[in-house]
Amino acid sequence: MKNIYNYTKFQLVWLVVLRVLIGWYFLYEGLAKVLTPDWTSFGYLMDSQGLLSSVFKLLTANETVMSLVDFVNIYGLIVIGLSLILGFFDRIGTIGAISLLVLYCLSHPALLGVSYVFRPEGSYLWVDKNLIMLAAVVVLMVFPTSKSIGLDRFIFRKVKE
Repeated sequence: MKNIYNYTKFQLVWLVVLRVLIGWYFLYEGLAKVLTPDWTSFGYLMDSQGLLSSVFKLLTANETVMSLVDFVNIYGLIVIGLSLILGFFDRIGTIGAISLLVLYCLSHPALLGVSYVFRPEGSYLWVDKNLIMLAAVVVLMVFPTSKSIGLDRFIFRKVKE
């Protein structure tokens, strides 16, 4: 375990734990959707209350576009999850995670006076689990670990001459 970023062992271990936990969260969300017959994001998009709600609702107007949105959401979650768990191209994984989380935050912001058909599991004002997860993923992007612990360590190994 070569620590190329000069993190302490304690820092490195907890950054990797955070990376794997977030990766598991994304992977399981994707797998749960794959394993749910007829799952679609249609209801979630129609329930959008954010600034761009009209854009999210417009995505539901065309069946082909809806199929593409569902495919990207499901398999994006799975690929991001595997990327983070395995430490495999985690820069791409974190960028993907940030992209999805920004879309989720824009679609369903935690604002006063906004109620959703699909109620969140908590009560939020401005800060919700998606925003917290977004901040945690940014931390992972700023403090990368996959070249110390992950498949990237082997992929990007410098060849000694």
